[in-house]
Amino acid sequence: MANIGHLFIISAPSGAGKTSLVKALLEALSGIQVSVSHTTRTQRAGEEPGVDYHFFDKVSFQEIAANDGFLEHATVFGNSYGTSRELVEHTLNQGVDVILEIDWQGAQQVRKVMNNNFSIFILPPSKQVLEDRLRHRGQDSDEIIEKRMCAAVDEISHYNEYDVIIVNDDFNEALDELKSVVMHQRMGRSVTKQLHQELIDQLVN
Repeated sequence: MANIGHLFIISAPSGAGKTSLVKALLEALSGIQVSVSHTTRTQRAGEEPGVDYHFFDKVSFQEIAANDGFLEHATVFGNSYGTSRELVEHTLNQGVDVILEIDWQGAQQVRKVMNNNFSIFILPPSKQVLEDRLRHRGQDSDEIIEKRMCAAVDEISHYNEYDVIIVNDDFNEALDELKSVVMHQRMGRSVTKQLHQELIDQLVN
């Protein structure tokens, strides 16, 4: 029987670089994959169903939720997102590690139903850098960026619920730290929680 895979929860405020770090992690390590979320969000140009998201209409999404088919689900900026319980459990049972890219609310839901998990929080080096990254993406209006910045403060305030904090200032250093965390968990070693208290105080105040 194959070993059970490790479940990693990775959260971050929008613009902190979580998606880029996870993509680079997958390219560097084998035996690990990201859980593809279900969403009611409209498919964007260049996105592929089943790769970027599983796209569902609102009625179908709610049917899955009503049948306890999600480990976690939430509505963010008017769109619903959910993590398939069946897909995650199947992958873990194959001995493959799974990453859940979810927010703090989703992480709380998963912790209630999946005891064997390890959570990582990605921080930006400052508020200004976070806002600059959001603007450089060119995807959102000023109004949406303002909402994302407000949401970031709320997201960051839950840092202490996570096992490890990584600051994404230098991308390569953050990636090395992320790889190290994953490898330590695979080897069954405990990882000392890193508390960047001064930075956190600046970000949430």
